[in-house]
Amino acid sequence: MNIQDDIKIISNETGGRVNENEYLMEYVPKCITSTRLIKAARYGTPMIKIGDRSPKIMLTAGVHGNEIPPQIAALWLAEELWERPINGTVYIIPFALPNATMKNSRRFKGFDMNRRTSKLGSPSNKILKTTDKLNIISLADFHATKARSNPGIESVFCSEQPCPESLMIAKYITSVTSSKVICHKNAGSLYSGALEDELNLKGTAAVTCEVVSENCKVNPGSPERSYLQMVSYLKYFGVV
Repeated sequence: MNIQDDIKIISNETGGRVNENEYLMEYVPKCITSTRLIKAARYGTPMIKIGDRSPKIMLTAGVHGNEIPPQIAALWLAEELWERPINGTVYIIPFALPNATMKNSRRFKGFDMNRRTSKLGSPSNKILKTTDKLNIISLADFHATKARSNPGIESVFCSEQPCPESLMIAKYITSVTSSKVICHKNAGSLYSGALEDELNLKGTAAVTCEVVSENCKVNPGSPERSYLQMVSYLKYFGVV
């Protein structure tokens, strides 16, 4: 479904009024790109395309709807990139599960969608399929972790095999941020169904970036930290 030429809905079952999440809206810029994405989210998972060159990369947030900082940062990033020339094409999904964001919930229809990417037809599987259709060369998935949980620290998850560039991307992001690399030898070895792992298993370099913030809330500075991770990811590919 097309909302406008540059915004598409890639999963129609996920729609929600994300503007009902007061913790999110406190930080959302009152600008046209954010307003359009928030309106589009009523109809499902919105994806905005910015640029029209190679490389083609994707950034996602909100796979866990109660992890607010990266969803804020994704809107900030969309606003900035919309106003400047970039060296490539960036696809941004600020709300992977708008309904879960609206409810400030980690789950969608009772399931953790970061364990369901291999499930055909699931919203996270539709993101995976979209990367194939668009010939995306890399994806970064952005999350928030509460302190004293797993991982509980600002970090970048990656794997060495079968897609070694995952580790290269993680090392670059952590070299310019205070994040820590958390690397597994083989993608999917810890658990199956994560968006990052499923992409690496099929040869599309992917990482998962975490900042520290309480679930359902926004720790001071956490959107800024997530935004810095996003910009670092873009710089790895020379997009900005």
